[in-house]
Amino acid sequence: MENKPTRVRLLDAAHELMLTVGLARATTKEIARAAGCSEAALYKHFDSKEELFVLVLTERLPPLGPLIGGLAAEPGGRSLEENLTEIAHRACLFYEQSFPIAASLYAETQLKRRHDEAMRERGTGPHIPIQGLDAYLRAEQALGRVRPDADTFAAASLLLGACAQRAFAYDAAEERPEGAEFAARLARTLVAGLVV
Repeated sequence: MENKPTRVRLLDAAHELMLTVGLARATTKEIARAAGCSEAALYKHFDSKEELFVLVLTERLPPLGPLIGGLAAEPGGRSLEENLTEIAHRACLFYEQSFPIAASLYAETQLKRRHDEAMRERGTGPHIPIQGLDAYLRAEQALGRVRPDADTFAAASLLLGACAQRAFAYDAAEERPEGAEFAARLARTLVAGLVV
């Protein structure tokens, strides 16, 4: 671990602590200690714990935004069902790994409020993938591959909401629905309501 650059060690430590103790209890002091550096060194690389959280989500978890953004920029490639299956599968992985990190935010109202404000300032947050998927579906709609009367925002919310719910709802169950199969079934069902 010591051979890694300080920034990488800090992100690794933040990721591990956020997974094990939650975002609310992962302090910058604890993150720095776990990375083998000072808290001052942490602040040389990152402005805040919120920035660390965003970077953990974007650099340590399965990327969701770039996939959706790429499809929105170039619609019409593969079939709608194939694209939605890939998005849903990636979303399942992303939410499964991010939910334990972010869940502790909801236990502390003030922390949640500060976190939400920091996300707005950075132009990010959990609504961004929904907006991106809505943009992709509207682009497919413009190509005639999605019904003109389809509610693309509702469809995006349903797809990503189901993936997030899978991460939350099955923690208490003995078994979580397998991600790839869940994604395929979800996409197939959604496409049935979207196509002409």
